[in-house]
Amino acid sequence: MSSSFQINRRQTLTLAGAAALTPWAAQAVAPASTVAWADTERAARGQTVYFNAWAGSERINAYLQWAAAELQRDFGVKLQHVKITDAADVVKRVRAEKQAGRQDTQGTVDLVWINGENFAAMKRDGLLSKPFALGLPNFQWVDTLGKPTTLVDFSVPTEGLESPWGMAQLTFFADGQRLPKPPQSMAELLALARMQPGRITYPRPPNFHGTTFIKQALIEHATDAKALAQPVTPAALEAQAAPLWRFLDALHPHLWRGGKQFPQNSAAVRQMMADGELLLALTFNPNEAANEIAAKRLPVTVQSWQFAKGTIGNTHFVAIPYNAPSKAAAQVVANFLLSPAAQARKADIDVWGDPTVLDVARLPVAERARFQGAMRAGQLSQSAPVLPEPHASWVDALEKEWIRRYGV
Repeated sequence: MSSSFQINRRQTLTLAGAAALTPWAAQAVAPASTVAWADTERAARGQTVYFNAWAGSERINAYLQWAAAELQRDFGVKLQHVKITDAADVVKRVRAEKQAGRQDTQGTVDLVWINGENFAAMKRDGLLSKPFALGLPNFQWVDTLGKPTTLVDFSVPTEGLESPWGMAQLTFFADGQRLPKPPQSMAELLALARMQPGRITYPRPPNFHGTTFIKQALIEHATDAKALAQPVTPAALEAQAAPLWRFLDALHPHLWRGGKQFPQNSAAVRQMMADGELLLALTFNPNEAANEIAAKRLPVTVQSWQFAKGTIGNTHFVAIPYNAPSKAAAQVVANFLLSPAAQARKADIDVWGDPTVLDVARLPVAERARFQGAMRAGQLSQSAPVLPEPHASWVDALEKEWIRRYGV
């Protein structure tokens, strides 16, 4: 496998498209020259990258073990997976290191898997290294036009401070034999709940999937979508979330256990759906149902869908803290994770099933072929539009208000 693709006219076009969407993209990071990148690779040899990444999936852990072997063989970089349960804990650790005066290369984290409010906090508090993402050779293949969330993280411009790794979008799945006509909006979901009381629910916020569910409902009911892209204020929360609370007030009495209790996570919802207790489940990985069918944990009659007018979606990233000891090697890892080989393996249903951030249609023929495969049972037959996340500051405000209203 080659160490990197040569920077060419395609990257120029990609960056030009990115600049049209985000003015900073044109000047934030100049594309690295071939010589400069070779210097980065030389500096990276022999370094260890402590990659702080969620460890709640055996598939993801196995994927990172594969990546570690590839990086050691091809670049002389040791990738050490530091297994975490919540990226917020990493943010707290790096913040504490800065407050303790740890500078430059004195940190404990080289790379972190991150997005959303955690990225916003690290950017705001100056906890990230200098911009690097647009200078990665493989960034030329990122689909910044078709997937604009590769440049904007929960309405916060990334400005090259984090490198895209994978895509996510709210997706529902159900057994087509039990639910032949799935709901195509929150309004249709409410109608279904009224017809089938006790057979629908969602995870309890602040669980990520539960919060995503209420953000989807917020987007569908808010009167001013532009307000959601701005930092939340008490007035904006009161005005834009009022229709959300009315919707949830109408929905909850028809949910599982009358909306008085909620499952702790999406895995519990998925299991109850598999057992026939619930009609549908939800995920942020469009390939989850296909993964579960392949693992024989769901029947082949399960189908995935997204709401007709779109569902909330985002990109997850990797970022380098300001005091990472192995910054050169961290960039090499980020670049490898963007390579067609690594992205195709990650997208493989049998490996992980995490959708790619690349524009596959622009890849060279041999690299494009890595992504070609037969449609699998449970996969989306058609993707819906991606609705942008509200500004990261809305998350905490929505969760606190949800708990105040429904948490007891």
